[in-house]
Amino acid sequence: MAFDKYQYIVVEGPIGVGKTSLAQKLADHLGVEPMLEKPQENPFLEKFYVDPQRHAMSTQLFFLFQRINEIRDLAQLDMFRTRTVSDYLFEKDALFAQITLSEDEFKLYQQIYQSLAPKPPAPDLVIYLQASSSTLLERVRRRGRDYERQLGEDYLKRLGERYGEFFHYYEAAPILMVNSEHLNFVDNAEDFQLLLDRIENMRGAREFFSMGG
Repeated sequence: MAFDKYQYIVVEGPIGVGKTSLAQKLADHLGVEPMLEKPQENPFLEKFYVDPQRHAMSTQLFFLFQRINEIRDLAQLDMFRTRTVSDYLFEKDALFAQITLSEDEFKLYQQIYQSLAPKPPAPDLVIYLQASSSTLLERVRRRGRDYERQLGEDYLKRLGERYGEFFHYYEAAPILMVNSEHLNFVDNAEDFQLLLDRIENMRGAREFFSMGG
């Protein structure tokens, strides 16, 4: 099966795009346990949404240390010899830091990152989900997390633009860029099967998948 060549799959994209739901769906389909972000464990996240300027650094560092520990645990267990599906790239931590931190804070963050961060293994495939800022906002509102009510469309737009820039230059792994505006992989079996077919038939290092409305 062509899918066998993808041992380490990462689903990425901005807040609200559906990366965690798709990562869980893929993991269930492949019969593996997903490696998911754990924002609910970050004690600073809710405070960040209320007062970003005050709590950005503590929020960002908690996520950084959390991801460092996960990568180190996986390396020790040698789990990347088996199939792994994750809803985040380790390198994207700095992407959020550039948006949320002041210039001086970001310089300090970079020093900490460079001194502590392990070198994570490169994925065999990155599925990069895209959507407009208005769609992201709608999806964030729909899932009804209290601490995300402070999120505005302007922040989501900037985040989407930063993701686009990041993946424009990303060359560490093959990328399937997916416009998720009119696709529902969790609730629509046909959409999910279309995605599986596109993954299995990928030939290039960078391909695009979209469906009209």
